[in-house]
Amino acid sequence: MRFRIYKRKVLILTLVVAACGFVLWSSNGRQRKSDALGPPLLDAGPVRGAGHLAVSVGIRRVSNESAAPLVPAVPRPEVDNLTLRYRSLVYQLNFDQMLRNVGNDGTWSPGELVLVVQVHNRPEYLRLLIDSLRKAQGIQEVLVIFSHDFWSAEINSLIPRVDFCPVLQVFFPFSIQLYPNEFPGSDPRDCPRDLKKNAALKLGCINAEYPDSFGHYREAKFSQTKHHWWWKLHFVWERVKVLQDYTGLILFLEEDHYLAPDFYHVFKKMWKLKQQECPGCDVLSLGTYTTIRSFYGIADKVDVKTWKSTEHNMGLALTRDAYQKLIECTDTFCTYDDYNWDWTLQYLTLACLPKIWKVLVPQAPRIFHAGDCGMHHKKTCRPSTQSAQIESLLNSNKQYLFPETLVIGEKFPMAAISPPRKNGGWGDIRDHELCKSYRRLQ
Repeated sequence: MRFRIYKRKVLILTLVVAACGFVLWSSNGRQRKSDALGPPLLDAGPVRGAGHLAVSVGIRRVSNESAAPLVPAVPRPEVDNLTLRYRSLVYQLNFDQMLRNVGNDGTWSPGELVLVVQVHNRPEYLRLLIDSLRKAQGIQEVLVIFSHDFWSAEINSLIPRVDFCPVLQVFFPFSIQLYPNEFPGSDPRDCPRDLKKNAALKLGCINAEYPDSFGHYREAKFSQTKHHWWWKLHFVWERVKVLQDYTGLILFLEEDHYLAPDFYHVFKKMWKLKQQECPGCDVLSLGTYTTIRSFYGIADKVDVKTWKSTEHNMGLALTRDAYQKLIECTDTFCTYDDYNWDWTLQYLTLACLPKIWKVLVPQAPRIFHAGDCGMHHKKTCRPSTQSAQIESLLNSNKQYLFPETLVIGEKFPMAAISPPRKNGGWGDIRDHELCKSYRRLQ
């Protein structure tokens, strides 16, 4: 009897140990899966799992390796838990790609147009853009993708207000916010902006070899915009699942743009006109910076012009074919020493693309620039004043909106364009390498 009781205890103990082992094994398995889905560090090797490749952006000295004396190593700042959580969340959201305002099964088929809005941290402007979208006729047919480089509860609270069309949020995974103390943010070991190269070499700061064309060292807040634009371009065309077989156009906007109620109506007519009468037009642009007071006599007219970054970068619409041509110029885009994405595109039209871009643009713009502040402006933002002026213009010209037909008003001869003045800010080889890697990254 005692023996049988002993055997029973041994059996129970064996089952308990086996159960604990199974729980431990399952926990490790979940942890490995979580690690595979987690965001890569920039200086890590390739990460396997979830189709993600990490990019190495280590510094390479191209010459004079021993010119700069070594200085005591500055310890790499530890990454706080909140930043790590943001990185993981951003990666997971980009992977999941949850569509809002679609059927219960979460699927949706894109039509003729997709909007992509580059969002930083100006919620007062984003709020106005959303309000203008709400008033646009036919917007329920358009997918709007908000591409963020800043995680903010206030900004995220605005997106649910877009309840009138399909919506997707994606997040630039290499933002300053996610890498606050290391590249592509500002590393404490980076060279100060205005330090001369000889002094930088003596100091031993990590990017001493790579000042820009004007002798300045990189500033993360300026280089981020170009990084975000190029990453976003690849991500929407190649990584957004619902657009894998998309044959329409993508219209690129920024958070401080404001759309006319008939922008989609005009876009569809412009696209049809382009196919019928201007097959050689490479891109469409729905906005210009020309100041107008009346739509009378011009609301139904579009022009064919040479694309200029300073005139036609607002509301730029690209086909997949135009995107494929840009891909072939990756090296040029990623190494041209200008932190402005649009000025870099201007250089590409001269130095790399098969021909200078020809653009179809309305004489009366349907996209307006509401921003009077930003990186280049020190004055106080006045979004309500700007939007009120735009609303007043649209209201006073309401009778000219939604033209029944569009005609080409004038075909300007293709102008000879000089290479744009280089602005610098993009001389660091780390920026070049990261920029070139985006097509390979999730």
